[in-house]
Amino acid sequence: MATRQPPGAAPLSFELQVLTLLPGLRRYSRSLTRSDSESDDLLQDSLEKALANRGQWRGGSLKSWIYRIMTNVHLNTRRALARHPSVPIEAAENATEETSPSDPLERRKLIRALDALPKDARAVLMLVVVEGYSYQEVADILEVPVGTVMSRLSRARHALQDKLQEDNVVPLRRTT
Repeated sequence: MATRQPPGAAPLSFELQVLTLLPGLRRYSRSLTRSDSESDDLLQDSLEKALANRGQWRGGSLKSWIYRIMTNVHLNTRRALARHPSVPIEAAENATEETSPSDPLERRKLIRALDALPKDARAVLMLVVVEGYSYQEVADILEVPVGTVMSRLSRARHALQDKLQEDNVVPLRRTT
């Protein structure tokens, strides 16, 4: 039971029971994140998820249910950050754009070759090669089977290679 009530008192609403858990949830989120701002985000995301999914609570321990939600939200956030690390905005403000030493003509040929790809093949190529998503993640994003992602990627790579070879954009190999 989430809270203790005097005998004969009317049961608290779901929202009121959640409110009584806030101090403990705040402490727990702070212990997980070790950051005030991340703690606030975790608390808000967890409460939002709990309120949106209140129909899934089966009347057991509300406290355990919400703490489990917070733990899962925290773990999912950490996994997402590990897959796609980010840089704080303060650090990015002073960053300079990396310029490619490549020939501008070569760059234009690459852009034309990419534009010549079919839309679905270009999307898979960009998501896997440029954005770094796994085949499964791309399959989920595009709502296609993993095998389709793999075949589109293979066809896109071959088509891109063929087009670049047509335009004489072929990396030179160093001879020994």
